[in-house]
Amino acid sequence: MADEMPGGFFIYRADGNEDILYANDAMLRIFGCDTMEEFRDWTGNSFRGIVHPDDLEAVETSIAEQIRDSRYDLDYVEYRIIRRDGEVRWVDDYGHFLENGGVGIFYVFIGDATEKKNRLMEERLTLQQESRQREEKWKSQAEVYSRELESISREHFRRKRVIEGLSIDYASILYVDLTEDWIWAYRLSEQFRVLFGEEEQLPGVASCMERYMEKWVHPEDRELFREAVAPENIGKKLAHRNAFQLHYRILVEGREAYRQMHVVNVGQGAQATQIVLGARSVDNEVRHELEQRRVLEEALEQAKAANVAKNAFLANMSHDLRTPMNAIMGFAQLARQHREDPEKVRGCMDGIEESGKLLLQLFDDVLEITKIESEQVRIEEAAANLEDIVGKAKEDVDSLAAAKNISLSCSLSGVRHFDIFADAEKLSQVLAHLLFNAVKYTREGGSIWVTAEEIRQLSDNYAIYRFVVEDTGIGIGEDFRPHIFEPFEREKNTTMSGVQGTGLGLAITKNIIDRMGGTIEVASEVGKGSRFTVTLSFRLNHLQGREQEHRESTLDRLRKGQKILLVEDNEINREIEVELLRCAGFLVDTASDGNMAANAVRNSLPGEYALVLMDIQMPVVDGYQAARLIRGIPDPELSGIPIVALSANAFDEDRRQSIRSGMNAHMAKPVNMPRLIELLEEI
Repeated sequence: MADEMPGGFFIYRADGNEDILYANDAMLRIFGCDTMEEFRDWTGNSFRGIVHPDDLEAVETSIAEQIRDSRYDLDYVEYRIIRRDGEVRWVDDYGHFLENGGVGIFYVFIGDATEKKNRLMEERLTLQQESRQREEKWKSQAEVYSRELESISREHFRRKRVIEGLSIDYASILYVDLTEDWIWAYRLSEQFRVLFGEEEQLPGVASCMERYMEKWVHPEDRELFREAVAPENIGKKLAHRNAFQLHYRILVEGREAYRQMHVVNVGQGAQATQIVLGARSVDNEVRHELEQRRVLEEALEQAKAANVAKNAFLANMSHDLRTPMNAIMGFAQLARQHREDPEKVRGCMDGIEESGKLLLQLFDDVLEITKIESEQVRIEEAAANLEDIVGKAKEDVDSLAAAKNISLSCSLSGVRHFDIFADAEKLSQVLAHLLFNAVKYTREGGSIWVTAEEIRQLSDNYAIYRFVVEDTGIGIGEDFRPHIFEPFEREKNTTMSGVQGTGLGLAITKNIIDRMGGTIEVASEVGKGSRFTVTLSFRLNHLQGREQEHRESTLDRLRKGQKILLVEDNEINREIEVELLRCAGFLVDTASDGNMAANAVRNSLPGEYALVLMDIQMPVVDGYQAARLIRGIPDPELSGIPIVALSANAFDEDRRQSIRSGMNAHMAKPVNMPRLIELLEEI
């Protein structure tokens, strides 16, 4: 969410070197950096490296003073930065200081203010030029009429110059003599014009201000205004300073507008008897500041909410990862203690395998939500069969349901067209997530039903299908149902409910269904169960046939004595995978990097190898390069050997990269032997 903001946002420590903890992508643009590494190197990864050296001391002093005056408001400073290309730019800095457990953290939003700064400098130069022109004009007029205006005192002339200078910025200029209790008008806004009418001066300072207040000032600000402009209070405030400001609101046709009044002592001596009042509109500035504050507060709240969600996720992940890890460690110890008891050891091995599956599911969920957030999830349409898809999803949870003595039934009687074009893997993933949830939240001895039906054929080429997963589980509370598809959300935390999971499964399911153009609905009653209904439309495959001409598969060739070349750089992984393959009855050769693998195939006899299982991330030559080297061997019997990627890289883009490099298929680690056997029958 922070990377999509138009301005820069970063977080840094308030102590030590003021290290930067986080910076969004906009900070790279502001500093002219291409990567986060460039940004951190250029700034020294600290707030001190962001601020221009000549401005640093003043900036840090200003921030400290603002925090000391109010720790609950945003601090604001302007300073220069040096971009990576050497250009010096001005920025606006809005920061907020938080302290947690003795550690101070700044949350800062910055925006480029160079154009604004240049514009203000140009305006100031223009005003200075205009002021000089006026001054020259006054001097010229004074010289021309000096003999005729000898009766005008230099003090009066000085006051006229002050008032004229104020008139540049102020819509109303009033000269007030507190001793004589009179007000003279030099310039009048619409509001003060109503007070003066055709007159240029009025008696009674307090009564004039009271009438103005009753006519225009916002009721909530009247007491503040009355106290500030009372003649006795003006004298007290100006006794030790030359000027003060008053901010207040007025009502113009029922709409709030913001005003500033500047009160200046222009009299002789310490006692304020002659003053000038300048009133001007600050509506645009205040509204802009309020809007900026609102945006910053919303961004801060979003950041806090994201942090709360992250902390909840990490808390669940910590528990849910440690639970199967503890089980694995415990079963391993038990197996070691009961080495002479085969039945006991077998039970421990089963426990280790189930805990490993749970860990793998947790990792898969986290990877999937990461893909979703980085927009890497794509729906790829291909020929598929609904019976196979539903059957695979059911098969994935059969053992879990059996372990809890849960009845799991499946019905496809309402389907007329089984052959469709769809992303079979994603659809199976949707159904598997729903079935996993049903098993997790259904008590022992319960029931789960999964049904698929073709509810309407839109044309000769398309039909609408409905998939329903229903259980007799614990149900979902009415208050939680609106949040059920949000990431990291669970109705009860892991420790309280005793049900393990990250709260990502349904969020992943909803995202996939949305990308497939479908809908998902949930109906539930606490204590009785839940029903999830998925509705999707698919293009029908009228050409797909169930009967295919038999051809010799890779599995057939392996069973005839051809070998597998296993390419794996990790010695422990290589040892485990070799043992699994040999236990399945296969002959195995090994290579520890891609270059060795390519040479082994190049120097082999035709028919010696039936398959290459290729790791991806390896030293010397990686799996992608090795596959290209093998495909480039001149002998077609060697270059055409099937290659299957066997890697911890499990994203869709990793699978596509494997296919682009010339491999036949991609499998994620750890090795799933039943799935590998199925794959060997297909290629």
